[in-house]
Amino acid sequence: MTTSSSLSLRDRAVRWSEEHASQIHEVRRGIYRFSRNRLSVIGLSMVIVLLFIALTAPLWVPYPDDVTGDVHMDARLKPPDAEHLFGTDDAGRDVFSRTIMATRISFQVGVIILIVAISIGVTLGAIAGYFGGWVNQIIMRLTDVMLTFPGIFLALAISAALGRGVLNATLALSVTWWPGYCRLVEAQMLKMREEDFVAGAHAIGASNWRIIFRHILPNLLTAIIVKASMDFGFAVLNLAALGFIGVGVLPPEPDWGSMISAGRRFIPASWWYSTFPGLFMFITVLAFNLLGDGLRDLLDPNATVRS
Repeated sequence: MTTSSSLSLRDRAVRWSEEHASQIHEVRRGIYRFSRNRLSVIGLSMVIVLLFIALTAPLWVPYPDDVTGDVHMDARLKPPDAEHLFGTDDAGRDVFSRTIMATRISFQVGVIILIVAISIGVTLGAIAGYFGGWVNQIIMRLTDVMLTFPGIFLALAISAALGRGVLNATLALSVTWWPGYCRLVEAQMLKMREEDFVAGAHAIGASNWRIIFRHILPNLLTAIIVKASMDFGFAVLNLAALGFIGVGVLPPEPDWGSMISAGRRFIPASWWYSTFPGLFMFITVLAFNLLGDGLRDLLDPNATVRS
């Protein structure tokens, strides 16, 4: 019984692999292209490490109380040593613990920003590109108005109006981030709606919404994923920019931008205060940009192999 069952499973696996041979071949080619791009592999490794830090930070940071606002004035501005790997800040708090926890906050905010921006931008772009006409004009003129303003300045204005805090900063950045996805999807949708498979879906009576979300949008996932991987690092950078200006994360919660802003007053004597949060921010942006290049090679069948 066990043998026949295993043979049956094996037969099904063989049949499935034969039926999807072309797709399996493309996946293998994409993985090969990705592995040949050393910088992309480095970027993926960095992202995995940063993600691990963000997910597990509360379990192992050495001074969790320093993250919630404890003050140790007798230990203020101590240079890096075995006790405080990144030194201490002007309130005697451990910079390492606060920098690591800021990684967690930055990743949480970055994910939320992209989810909201993609949900709004992709939906509006799909509707505008598919239906065209006056629907397209209204949505795309609204998008053009949003794109007229530099995103960081619009986010700054919204954050200043709403007040400081993680939620308000996330909302402000999400509102300014969706137009890029709307423009991307609208341009692709205008081309895809003329394809034969769309006409075939119409012929068998599929509704417009089914055609948009079931037949067309899955073909646009490659462009959306690549853009999202690039945007994540810049979303984190913009969150830090709001914190640097003073309208981002509300103290005592740690944030790379606010830590850099506070530490610049003590440069060069206490260089570690700003340097380590800035280094983590730089690594995060670099990692996601390198990963984005690799994903483009992996998902684009026309991409050339780079070493």
